[in-house]
Amino acid sequence: MRDRREAQTRGARGKEAEDAAAAWLQGKGYRVLACNHRTPAGEVDLVCADGETLCFVEVRSRATEEHGTPAETITRAKARRVARAAEDWTIRNGAEDRPMRFDVVAVTVGEGAPAFELIRAAFDADGDTRLW
Repeated sequence: MRDRREAQTRGARGKEAEDAAAAWLQGKGYRVLACNHRTPAGEVDLVCADGETLCFVEVRSRATEEHGTPAETITRAKARRVARAAEDWTIRNGAEDRPMRFDVVAVTVGEGAPAFELIRAAFDADGDTRLW
């Protein structure tokens, strides 16, 4: 039972971080086009437009950076799942010809206001995270 409650709490914290990241990105001029696009192959947290560029944004959050930053939790496998969901979104929305990139918003939600870090082009469509 404890694991289920813990997962629900973690899910609620993740949703709060995604909502906060979306608002923060909008303040930076991004337009949020979709949230939580899910497919059997993966999920992308936020689909945004930065000018003409489609940005598929993975939101990662942690309460502290004691054990590393939120961005450090992205694995190649996770990046590939995001890329597969992004491909699905572009096909469903007729956006295959638009320029695109994969961004990460790292959110640290400790005491006080959350801290945000935007990593543009954090990985490529093959999940290569060595770009940054």
